[in-house]
Amino acid sequence: MQNKKTVIIWLFSGCLLIFLMVVIGGITRLTDSGLSMSSWKLIGSAPPISIEEWTEAFNIYKTTPEGKVNSHYILNDFKNIYFWEYLHRMMGRLLGLVFLIPFIYFLITKKLTKKLIIQSSVLLLLGACQGFIGWWMVKSGLVDRPDVSHYRLAVHLTTAFLTCSYTLWVALSLVIPSSIIGYRRIFNQLLFLLILVLVQIIYGAFIAGLKAGRIYNSWPKMGGEWIPEAVFLDPGAGAQFIHRTLAIVIIGFILYIWKTSAKLVNSKIHIIGLGSLSLIVLTQTVLGIFTLLMGAPLFLALMHQILAFFLLMSLVFCLFIFKESKR
Repeated sequence: MQNKKTVIIWLFSGCLLIFLMVVIGGITRLTDSGLSMSSWKLIGSAPPISIEEWTEAFNIYKTTPEGKVNSHYILNDFKNIYFWEYLHRMMGRLLGLVFLIPFIYFLITKKLTKKLIIQSSVLLLLGACQGFIGWWMVKSGLVDRPDVSHYRLAVHLTTAFLTCSYTLWVALSLVIPSSIIGYRRIFNQLLFLLILVLVQIIYGAFIAGLKAGRIYNSWPKMGGEWIPEAVFLDPGAGAQFIHRTLAIVIIGFILYIWKTSAKLVNSKIHIIGLGSLSLIVLTQTVLGIFTLLMGAPLFLALMHQILAFFLLMSLVFCLFIFKESKR
């Protein structure tokens, strides 16, 4: 049991660090800091210390497409954006070590079952892929455009969310007893909801990458129209329209799940799980509307991304407790 407890702490620590990565990554994106470092080293390097080193790094940044757009930046401006990108990368390396070192220790001391070894290996692979995806994303903004590809940004964000989802799933398998009764019908509905939420997250990333959150800052109509012509002509407007529409679909579907579960579910853990998920969905929708109406300020936009993270984790928890149904 002690061995199991240690592994559980390790997995939940990983979830916490991934959450911190998502938060720092969100700040990095919202402050346009992601392209301040134009090179990538596997083991990292020390940040500039002397004025000469800072000047050299700043001069390199000035040669990039974003650096040319931000030609009005002074050295202190560059230091501010460099800080967030450097912190994001170092946190990624710390996360890798937190997963890798205990994993090796658990292997040597034989504290992992064969199933856990496979699951942990998948987590390590996802983490490694995430690091390379991050650099692949950054590279798209260093060639001929002053920002990163919104497609690559979506892959980067979604992979981070999926990695944490799988980490949480593995941790829950060690915490929640298998004797909990599942409900196949609700599980299937939650599985469909998961697809909707993942698509919603992807379009949220599109909006971030295209800076589409400020195109239409009215609700429920978009610039006085329900479906403006720009939706079919401008990728940013189209992404915002789909994101808005999916939010309504998700709310409708969660209400449908509630109606279905009312006649089937009576255990406390299932009711709490669905209740928490529903509350987060509602809060996230309201927050999204306020973020839109306020012109997507940094704090609200960051909170919107953070709540998306908790929404997905809550959904993963519900999927876990409703799985393996005989009903």
